[in-house]
Amino acid sequence: MTSLQDRDSQYLWHPYTQHKTAAPPIAVTRGEGALLWDEDGKQYIDAIASWWVNPYGHSNKFIADAIYKQLTSLEHVLFGGFTHEPAVLLAERLMPLLPDNQKKIFFSDNGSTAVEIALKVALQYYYNKGEKRTKIIAFENAFHGDTFAAMAASGISFFTEAFKGSLIEVTRIPVPVEGREEESIKALRELAATNDYAAFIFEPLVQGAAGMVMYEPETLDTLISICKANNIFTIADEVMTGFGKTGKKFACDYLEQQPDMMCLSKALTGGTIPMALTTFTQELFDGFYDDDVNKALFHGHTFTANPTGCAAALASIELLKTDEMQENIRRINRRHLLFKEEIEKHPRVKSARVLGVIFALNIDRGTEEYYGDFRNRLYNFFIAKGVILRPVGSTIYILPPYIISDALLDTIYDTVKQAIEEIV
Repeated sequence: MTSLQDRDSQYLWHPYTQHKTAAPPIAVTRGEGALLWDEDGKQYIDAIASWWVNPYGHSNKFIADAIYKQLTSLEHVLFGGFTHEPAVLLAERLMPLLPDNQKKIFFSDNGSTAVEIALKVALQYYYNKGEKRTKIIAFENAFHGDTFAAMAASGISFFTEAFKGSLIEVTRIPVPVEGREEESIKALRELAATNDYAAFIFEPLVQGAAGMVMYEPETLDTLISICKANNIFTIADEVMTGFGKTGKKFACDYLEQQPDMMCLSKALTGGTIPMALTTFTQELFDGFYDDDVNKALFHGHTFTANPTGCAAALASIELLKTDEMQENIRRINRRHLLFKEEIEKHPRVKSARVLGVIFALNIDRGTEEYYGDFRNRLYNFFIAKGVILRPVGSTIYILPPYIISDALLDTIYDTVKQAIEEIV
């Protein structure tokens, strides 16, 4: 019988993959909790929650039952000119969890489109007012997605090199990591004074794809305050950090100042159905509310506010709010902190950091390519050991499902320690 790997190779093109040099993809046939199994029966620990989307475990029965129930009454209806109970209920359940200034929700399909909408809204808001603000501010080494505006806002150059000259204009400022706070603040102040910028977009407190780069909320508060004083909208890309990853429901919960827009996806539906949200202040919505139809936001997706996805999101939010899940988040954080205390003493570890359920360490190797040989040897080592981790250069990070057991966490930690000793 032909394997799934062989059948896959006939037709499928995988993301972030150079197919000429990459190993065949692992053919997964089943998942349960924090575990996955391939077609040969090998077990893997999903130590990154399948790209940060699956906090409540694979094949979660509570979410599956909610999806099934919804499918028996309404699987989908267009959202242009129509509405439905799951979308309205999701908005009603989500709004109390968001910062108080968030008043409106726009549905889309994934993190990139959530960002795309936020950037379009910021630019069109000023266009509708007859003001010329056509530029965006973003952090260095940011990642906001792969659609065109989201890609423009991203600062990982080899992702966007082929599209230079085709993107909106974005100016980057330093990430305010320890020691660079004032440099970042000064750069933003200088840009804000020009009145050329419509928005400042950021990953709050943690830059995920850059290697879990972390910075403090106090500096971000200062940056948001500068933007507010200069009528620059602020966009919090919480696609990765949202729904408990940082130890609070949203990374913005650590802030005194609040963004004008938030982008949410990934864990929104518990890893089941693609869905995203962009949320807005009333001021932004009002900038499109006009007798002139041309001032409307002409953006939409076929599966906008898909009822089945809304049902999955409602179930996911219900799980997040349980005492059990909140204790799981605290438990993982405690375990990560203990592992950090141990591993940062290792002579090959340059630094280690923890926020919520996110753990990251940097191996002391100097500068490493994002998808370089050292990273690939680390990745292959982890896969051979049955642990799914995707290093970024010389950075190893762990971001597990909230339901993971202590025993499986110990296996992940032991495998990381072994990798640091053996992969040089």
